[in-house]
Amino acid sequence: MPLNSEAIQNFTMILREELVAAMGCTEPIAISYAAARARSELGELPERIRITCSGNILKNVKGVTVPNSGGGKGIETAAILGAVAGNADKMLEVISEVDDRARDITRKLCEAGICEVELAENVPNLYIRAEMWANGHEAAVTVEEHHTDVTEIKKDGRIVFVSEKRMTSAKKEVQRGDRTRMTLKGILEYADTVDLTEVEDILEKQVRFNTAISQEGLDNPWGARVGKTMLENWSDDVKCCACARAAAGSDARMSGCPLPVVINSGSGNQGITVTMPVVTYAERWHLSTSKMYRCLIVSNLVSIYIKHYIGELSAFCGAVSAACGAGAAITYMSGGTYEQIGGTITNTLGNVGGIVCDGAKPSCAAKIASSVHAALLAHYMSISQKEFHGGEGFVESDVEKTIKNMGYIGKIGMKETDREILNVMIDKVDVESCL
Repeated sequence: MPLNSEAIQNFTMILREELVAAMGCTEPIAISYAAARARSELGELPERIRITCSGNILKNVKGVTVPNSGGGKGIETAAILGAVAGNADKMLEVISEVDDRARDITRKLCEAGICEVELAENVPNLYIRAEMWANGHEAAVTVEEHHTDVTEIKKDGRIVFVSEKRMTSAKKEVQRGDRTRMTLKGILEYADTVDLTEVEDILEKQVRFNTAISQEGLDNPWGARVGKTMLENWSDDVKCCACARAAAGSDARMSGCPLPVVINSGSGNQGITVTMPVVTYAERWHLSTSKMYRCLIVSNLVSIYIKHYIGELSAFCGAVSAACGAGAAITYMSGGTYEQIGGTITNTLGNVGGIVCDGAKPSCAAKIASSVHAALLAHYMSISQKEFHGGEGFVESDVEKTIKNMGYIGKIGMKETDREILNVMIDKVDVESCL
């Protein structure tokens, strides 16, 4: 049954919400954003800062370089840089205008230890509270569930803003596309029929931005040089290039490259992963721009669909859901049926569904390469009528059920895993005594 106008509008809204530009790893950038908002409310440079955040934020900020910081890492750098020179109006590009003077001030304030960090318990997986003090005044900004969703602002102990979501205690997100209405069949119907003028501007930006940072990762010695290593030591066929170009974008991004990325599911790495394999195959197979855009719609929406069940941050590596999207799009690009596209998703999840997230860092590039490789294997299996069958592990005969099973494992089953990964990362557990 063809999609009605309301369903089409819902998918378009979801794409416009998700495909936004961000600079650097989105978790430290979200801290910079919260700090910039708090500084704006305070009205002056803070004398003291406290960042209280969820374990998943701490996990994803610990190992990455904050872009435009001069090589600094961690929550303190992100918060102080946002307070010193952040422009909150630029959202996830909040620190794109930082200059040498701001970097110097940030370094000195970091050395002075003006920022303290606390771990928040019993809060959403994505939770940041930035508090600042100066000259007898204080300001606080709280961000929850999404990287730029401010839910409360306080000035001198008085609440000056509360989001509609918090006021109504609504479980559904306010004024957002409804992810619960997504299905694989609906995604494919939308990709086939949507008027591309509705979304081509964001897709063009996604291709342009993500290709640029991928090329930067291939041209220069960023991170562990995963993408560069693949191309130097393996063949340059389309499969290797698809993996290498996706990994190279992460190489650059995780190590502080200031180039912006168009994200997916709140993640730049996932944005790169849904983009570069599709672009690589489209180039090698000489697809038209319009056909490539329709394939990118599949890639983006399949990734968002799977990640919706898992949640924004968890112990489940988001490169896997993003690679599922890329693999599904390449099967779609090949003229695959609904069953074959579903088979690609099933084959990918059945292979690498267990990759864990131990925070954002240079090795994310290798996880991306592994996930894309698995998705390409899944594609070639499915297009040849080979796939894993229902009843094998968490795999079901219906791909929609397999996706939900993976979502349950990622969101519920891996909760304790997520907690223990954090404990190991912050040295809260004596590993040797437990073995």
